[in-house]
Amino acid sequence: MLSRLEPSVGKLLISEPFLMDPNFKRSVVLITEHQDEGTVGFILNQRSALVLSDLIPELDKADFPVYIGGPVGTDTVHFMHRCYDKLNGGEEIAKGVYWGGNFEALKILISNGFIQASEIKFFIGYSGWGVEQLKDELKENTWIVSDTYQADVVFSNDEEDLWREVIINLGPKYAHVSNFPSNPNLN
Repeated sequence: MLSRLEPSVGKLLISEPFLMDPNFKRSVVLITEHQDEGTVGFILNQRSALVLSDLIPELDKADFPVYIGGPVGTDTVHFMHRCYDKLNGGEEIAKGVYWGGNFEALKILISNGFIQASEIKFFIGYSGWGVEQLKDELKENTWIVSDTYQADVVFSNDEEDLWREVIINLGPKYAHVSNFPSNPNLN
């Protein structure tokens, strides 16, 4: 199950089916930075038990779900959005998907009900790989790199099926993998 693409900004990292690392088991990661110094991304399908108002009390009615972006910097809040026209900020990571922006402006938009949950996704922490770390993990077939997805995947709230969906979207060569049990001992 070799990855056919090199990692780069806007691509997905899809964990192999039997990856037992609890941080990345059946994970889909959107790459937001990929440079010589390393790679940064956010896990799209690990929802926490928190909502935004738990992290930012002044947004007391903000019941936006918060996702675990990864095991690094878990004291930080990040966001992806697809509402550049409202926020006028953020770095375009993929077509129609933006990372970050003016957080103060975002808080005002949220307080006034101008941002919908389908337009934004919040994360605590992020995923990071050192210079050779991701390259080594790709050689070990820990990840599949994909650019076959729509922006809706990033903002999906179906955490349970997201991994399976992106595997199936890779085509027939990979589709059968989506049916592998999460624990091979239960087969």
